[in-house]
Amino acid sequence: MKQQYKFTLSILITTTLLLGACTKYLDTKPNQAVSVPNSLSDLQSLLDTYYKLNNADPGSSETSADNYYLSDADWNTLAEPYRRLYTWQDDRVFSNYQNDWSNIYSTVFVTNVVLDNIKSIERTASNQPEWDNVKGSALVMRARAFLQAAIIWCGPYVPANAETAMGIPLRMSQDFNEKTTRSTLKQTYDQLLQDLKEAADRLASTPLHVMRPSKAAAFGLLARTYLSMGNYDSCLLYADKSLQIKSTLLNYNTLNANNAFPFPQLNTEVVMENVMPVPAPISINRAKIDSNLYNSYHPNDLRKTLFFKSNGNGTYGFKGSYEGGGNLFSGVATDEVYLMLAEANAKLGNLSAAMADLNTLLQTRWRTGTYIPVSNVTATALLQLIRAERRKELLMRGLRWMDLKRLNAEGGNITLTRILGGQTYTLPPNDPRYAIAIPEEIIQLSGISQNPR
Repeated sequence: MKQQYKFTLSILITTTLLLGACTKYLDTKPNQAVSVPNSLSDLQSLLDTYYKLNNADPGSSETSADNYYLSDADWNTLAEPYRRLYTWQDDRVFSNYQNDWSNIYSTVFVTNVVLDNIKSIERTASNQPEWDNVKGSALVMRARAFLQAAIIWCGPYVPANAETAMGIPLRMSQDFNEKTTRSTLKQTYDQLLQDLKEAADRLASTPLHVMRPSKAAAFGLLARTYLSMGNYDSCLLYADKSLQIKSTLLNYNTLNANNAFPFPQLNTEVVMENVMPVPAPISINRAKIDSNLYNSYHPNDLRKTLFFKSNGNGTYGFKGSYEGGGNLFSGVATDEVYLMLAEANAKLGNLSAAMADLNTLLQTRWRTGTYIPVSNVTATALLQLIRAERRKELLMRGLRWMDLKRLNAEGGNITLTRILGGQTYTLPPNDPRYAIAIPEEIIQLSGISQNPR
């Protein structure tokens, strides 16, 4: 029966990938007898479709970020949409289906199938833990998809204009007759925060497996969301709640830098497992790590050899994914949560706590006996250090684009530069292109507004 639901779901996702934008997709109605899940186990089966929900995270934001560069020769081997995405072009930066939009909204559709159908299953004393886990899991997955969409297709969250800035389409039902419209940025964040908070109330502290959501993961995602909004009080609150449940760190001294991919998949830091299939531009054989970033690692910092492989010509590729291979880890892990806690403490003036958070993490990253704990630094210097360590620790996880937007919104004044064929491409701070162009087929079929240029 589980396979039947997964097969039917695949048909429905294909049918609705354009979000109900075109009526030709509405002519054939699904057979309700085989398409409607009617038990908690059916709904859990849909959520356990890992290859769709856990292993297809978007890569366009990381492709657009500044952790790497491409040679002219490698750029010329790419498909045209990737070339345009890499150089921050105004439009045509996505291929037609399948792309980041279809992957994100396929996840939203699956979670809405679950959330719509669980309403018909009574929550009782005997099924309450399972019922809550199913609903909470669907809410986490939908909220996470909404956040990914906002990071890619929206500008930074600035409270002063959030009620008028464009957000994303908030698909709240499996009904593909529902018209697609863009919410405001405030509505987008209000909805995903609401989803995550309800999920945190319903989920168990730790999951049956880290492929599934948990209370610790919901708290971690709440902290990430609030960090992206510049709300450091709430970021601190939820990062601390997440670490109260799971705070284990991997001692990098136990890893072998000679391995092609030194980090084991599902290692002890992973709170929730998600995978970004590596986009062509940032594959290990193409992407060269920014030289300033590489040189910022101290020789006794084990990340310098665990994260990077030499290309034999003075450039380096990234091999430090928590996936233990070429694909990129994009889930929630305790190292990210420690860094969010440290940054929030530093912004709020809790300098001793911020230094303790940072030192807890970094002592597991340096060669045994060589790390000198951070102490006696100014508030400004400490914040700069924490943000530098965040970049060094979390590169290639799909977080840098979010960070660039939020830091520039605070006055970071970070300008990105690419040089190809003697031509220089730049992305100034707070440029409208930080809201990447929505795929043109979605604009044409739905009528929603394109991001301004």
